[in-house]
Parts: sequence; C-alpha cells; structure tokens
Amino acid sequence: MEEKVKIQKIDDYRWRIPREGKMRVEGVIYADERMLEDIRKDQSLLQVANVAWLPGISGPSLAMPDIHWGYGFPIGGVAAFDLLEGIVSPGGVGYDIN
Repeated sequence: MEEKVKIQKIDDYRWRIPREGKMRVEGVIYADERMLEDIRKDQSLLQVANVAWLPGISGPSLAMPDIHWGYGFPIGGVAAFDLLEGIVSPGGVGYDIN
C-alpha cells in the first residue's frame, strides 16, 4: 500500500514536505511539476521524510531532481548532520561503497 506524503509548493522548482510527527526538520524537493509526477510513482518522498527523523540532522532533508527509491536514503537525497550530535549513515552513500 502506497503511503502518501504531504507536499507543498514553494515555487516552480521547489516543494516542501512539512515537518510532522517525529520529523526533526522539513524536507525540500528540487523538481518541476512534470518531474514531480514521476517522483510520486515510488516511495522516495517517504524516504525524504524518514531521513528528516534522523538524530543530529542539521538542515532540511533534501532531494535533487534525480530522486528515486533507494536503500535508506532516496537516490538523489542529501542531508547534513551535526559533528557531535549527528549520525553516520551508510544509507546516505550506499552499502556498496568501500
């Protein structure tokens, strides 16, 4: 079952996932409306929201225009974490990185 993520238009190329529940920050997606139609076909927006829950995240959970479903983070997802309070997540770079 597909879980819907609320999004709000910021401008022609940015969309916001508002902070809800246990999200520590909001999500921001960079895409135009046509691209967003394809993005909504998988669970990558939910992954953007899930990244926003992680401890020590120091800004919005971001998604670039190439966003698609990944393992943990969406592919095309970006997040910054506080050096002392944050985490290191292999889901952010992929488990195949040596």
